[in-house]
Amino acid sequence: MYKIIGGDRKEYGPVTADELRAWVAEGRLNGQSLAQAEGEQEWKPLASMAEFAAALSAQAGHAGPAATAAAPIHIEVWTAEVLTRRPEVRVGQCLAQSWSLLTANFGLLFGATFLVWMISLIIQLIPVVGMFYPVIWGVLYGGLYLVFLNRIRGRPASVGDVFAGFSASFAQLLLAGFVSVVLTVIGLLPCCLIVPGLFLFVAWIFSVPLVADKRLEFWSAMELSRKVVTRVWFEMFGLILLVFLPVILAFLVVEIKIILATSSAMREILASGRPDFARLLTLMMQVTRENFLLILLPKVILLLNLPFALGALMYAYENLFGTRSAPAR
Repeated sequence: MYKIIGGDRKEYGPVTADELRAWVAEGRLNGQSLAQAEGEQEWKPLASMAEFAAALSAQAGHAGPAATAAAPIHIEVWTAEVLTRRPEVRVGQCLAQSWSLLTANFGLLFGATFLVWMISLIIQLIPVVGMFYPVIWGVLYGGLYLVFLNRIRGRPASVGDVFAGFSASFAQLLLAGFVSVVLTVIGLLPCCLIVPGLFLFVAWIFSVPLVADKRLEFWSAMELSRKVVTRVWFEMFGLILLVFLPVILAFLVVEIKIILATSSAMREILASGRPDFARLLTLMMQVTRENFLLILLPKVILLLNLPFALGALMYAYENLFGTRSAPAR
């Protein structure tokens, strides 16, 4: 593991040697970038570390014999450059690319997705603990997004990489996930007419990937996602609707069945003149027991649908935020 000094002269890490080699390949680091190996006190330029010689040589080869490695790009400069681009999301292309990615990497992508899905399901099913799932989901999915992005970019990845969010940008991923969920839910309340929540859900769809991939602070990531996605909001909404359509339909079917099964009991409770919370809680527990398998159906469909959906979203992310130089950290 290593720490580095970024283009803004701030310290970042710890990160693995493979991550540093990838940043060298992207031009985010060069031979003069300072790094500190775990357990050492001295900061050294990457050019003096034998383990990065091959990556630096490849970088120099791509730059041309007369060129020198470019200085790392500052985060604010990169953000400004992203905002000057003309954003474009091709829904059909994202779907086709995701299918190709999934068929070529099915074991890895399904395995990583299954691991995150299982951890999420266990957390949500534990009484009381499940209430805290919105706090941790950003950390779990941050690592999962990186698995998809690494394969899209042709880099190695493993199922264990889904835990990368616990060692890098943990606090920022936690905040990005939690704050975006809370504000979106507030916007979905009936008093807000639902529209603001729907708009924010789509606009902030790339907040967690930006924190995981670009190491942005949570609010900067949310703002950058909002500013870019707002310009292609309808395309992104259409993409999200298409890739998650099986889950949405399953959820609606289950909700309608449960509402029909409990409608008479709910009317009786509401007609009693005062809210009977104890009876309402008993009814909810009874409905959960009697319809447990039915309630699990959307979650199972989510598992089957998620690898393809995330692939399509990450290709859209690459179109909007990738394909150019990434910020130095």
